Amino acid sequence: MSNTLTMPELEEQTDRRTRRQPPYHVVLLNDDDHSYAYVILMLKELFGHPVEKGYKLADEVDKQGRAVVYTGTKEVAELKQEQIHAYGPDPTIKRCQGSMTAELEPAE
Repeated sequence: MSNTLTMPELEEQTDRRTRRQPPYHVVLLNDDDHSYAYVILMLKELFGHPVEKGYKLADEVDKQGRAVVYTGTKEVAELKQEQIHAYGPDPTIKRCQGSMTAELEPAE
């Protein structure tokens, strides 16, 4: 008898991890044509943010000039940006001509 052992053939390992899409931020930009109430309501309706978080983000936009209001996949971020741009003017400010502006940026 021989002392040689036969090992079963091993399948070649392949990397089967799911690749994740890089996240993107939706950044709301400040202007002087929209009230805190408008921003809070918009964030509640479009993102589901509670009033307290909406106020905090509205204050950040006002004081810092910008605020990240959403982070997610590029496709959803683009949709949220479009929803902000389509939200319409602030009815409480006569000079307001349209929606707020938002931009996308990669989340790092």
